[in-house]
Amino acid sequence: MIRTLLTLAALAAPAAALAQDAVTIALDWTLNTNHVGLIAARDRGLYEDAGLEVDILPYSDTSSTALLAAGAADFAYMTSLGFMSARAGGADLVALWVTMQHETGRLVYNADNAAITRPADLSGKTYAGFGSDWEHALISTMIETDGGDPVYDTVTLGTGAYEALATGAVDFTLEVATWEGVNSELLGRNQSSFAYADFGIPDQQNGYIGTRSAYLSDHADIVARFMQATQQGYEWAAANPDAAAALMIAAGDFPNAALVEGSMQAITEGGFLTDGDTPVGAIDPTRVEGMAKFLFDSGVLKGTDGQPLDWPGSVADWYDQSWMSR
Repeated sequence: MIRTLLTLAALAAPAAALAQDAVTIALDWTLNTNHVGLIAARDRGLYEDAGLEVDILPYSDTSSTALLAAGAADFAYMTSLGFMSARAGGADLVALWVTMQHETGRLVYNADNAAITRPADLSGKTYAGFGSDWEHALISTMIETDGGDPVYDTVTLGTGAYEALATGAVDFTLEVATWEGVNSELLGRNQSSFAYADFGIPDQQNGYIGTRSAYLSDHADIVARFMQATQQGYEWAAANPDAAAALMIAAGDFPNAALVEGSMQAITEGGFLTDGDTPVGAIDPTRVEGMAKFLFDSGVLKGTDGQPLDWPGSVADWYDQSWMSR
């Protein structure tokens, strides 16, 4: 009997040890469908099955990238620009995952504005923006690629840009098709858009999950368990968009459930989480390098002195997906 109890205790010990592995992940924005796989992995018990206690930190005024770099979080969900800016500036960060296999952003304008039919027409118009150098590089390239003069007025409005566009106070802005775009459709706004990739911007993946290089080195097993469970969460969400939307609605404080449902539908129909036989979350080296080089060449990526950085020749050390094969 004593031997049996000892054996049971020995068998239980590994599980108990695994259950003590607590990790945190900081979000890049308030909870939305970009984060659906994290919620699925948490609420469907995938993290628990992996021996992890995962705390999804709520969005704060401090960027997720800064929290990760400072060691205030073990992982972070980051925008492409946020991650690349930090990494180029010397932060010891490494990308482990990317959520959206293609660009979800687009330039949007009112469809009944007869003065806009192509990006070249944006010259001399008023843009409602968000205050980043990336926006100017993006818009200028699109206008120039279409043969226009990249001169336009900018008013920085943040999320107020969408209401300003709807009322005609500005001529164009940028939006995420799978969120703001869905919301505009629900509100009955008659808007048209230009895809970035059609006018000189490299098609990019977006929604990086990363950690610190030192954390990856010291906790490779935890990283692998966390990322594999996260991958399972996103795979389930891609295969079950309606159930995933319901899970998100239950997990968050969403004033409009139809927005979450519509967003998951747009993500699924647009093939954003999945791309052929490419594994969910797989980073494409070609697209990472293409966007990084665009940002370097455009002067968007700067050092701590505020000066544009030179292209390093390769960004292959910016990402690591060895966890997929563990």
